[in-house]
Amino acid sequence: MSAVAEQTARSETDPTVPILELRHVSKRFVKRLDLAAKIANLVGATLRDEIVQAVDDVSLTVADGEVVGLVGESGCGKSTLGRVVAGVHPATTGTVHFRDREVTSLRGPEARDAALKIQMIFQDPMSSLNPRMRVKDIVGEAAVVHGLVDAKGVDDYVAQTLMRVGLDPVYMRRYPHQFSGGQRQRIGIARALAVQPDFLVCDESVAALDVSIQAQVLNLFMKLREELNLTYLFISHDLGVVEHLSDRVVIMYLGRVVETAPTEALFDAPNHPYTQALLAEIPRLDSRKRRFVPVKGEIPSPLDPPTGCHFHPRCPHATARCAAEQPVLREIAPGRWSACHLNDAG
Repeated sequence: MSAVAEQTARSETDPTVPILELRHVSKRFVKRLDLAAKIANLVGATLRDEIVQAVDDVSLTVADGEVVGLVGESGCGKSTLGRVVAGVHPATTGTVHFRDREVTSLRGPEARDAALKIQMIFQDPMSSLNPRMRVKDIVGEAAVVHGLVDAKGVDDYVAQTLMRVGLDPVYMRRYPHQFSGGQRQRIGIARALAVQPDFLVCDESVAALDVSIQAQVLNLFMKLREELNLTYLFISHDLGVVEHLSDRVVIMYLGRVVETAPTEALFDAPNHPYTQALLAEIPRLDSRKRRFVPVKGEIPSPLDPPTGCHFHPRCPHATARCAAEQPVLREIAPGRWSACHLNDAG
């Protein structure tokens, strides 16, 4: 048995070992100065490299079998964090641990096995599927390459995988453009399932679909969770979807986690002012004739984030301390964490 297999067996029997743990993960994107900018600096300009701190010191754990909803406005870094988890982007600093092993320290077959266990489902199925490949190859290629099935058995394997996501196997010789949006998303799910993962990162996976199709795909996710014992990091800006699907919710703002709590507790009594502002504007039947009031201001540029608490320019409770000092994410109740100076005693 390989080291990864031994670690997997131990973590599956030990509920205290999270399937995923992020330790102080940050991700920066740097745009270096081009030649013209360097020449301009020689004659007196003060141009600098542009640095986007997309993810800023995020620590997070996900338990085996749990569904964690990751929520925030566009540009808050939630998709980047999902890509770091899935291995699409390497973390600039910090470490990602899967079943108690740091993924960047693995080499050879162990690295491959760990990478296959975390798969990602993207927002736009049309742009994430190769338009020149048939469904059979889109779903079955990785399984063949990694030795999960041989070339002779790939047709049956793809057929079983397509049926699992609610698609007729007769479609396996068609191309992506011959399907509807909901069907293409099911193909994307089938592609992820084909390598037998344990953990799925779902990046706005229903945002591009009609509401009725969204419900079908969400029900499919829940069905697959029960059948395959899957764990999800479900990234979304739709709080209604997150409330329906998630066991726990993580709120991000401008690259930082500002609150995390069990779903019911967070929706009943949000703690952080940003979370309160988000939940206050969810349409509900018991709040008719209520005027919509959006969160004040717009999310600042990650090229030049505010000092202290990133939310303080938009927060109705902001003080001078909020502008000067970054609040620490700390436990305010069992299982609940928040990063707000208002939680400090006194």
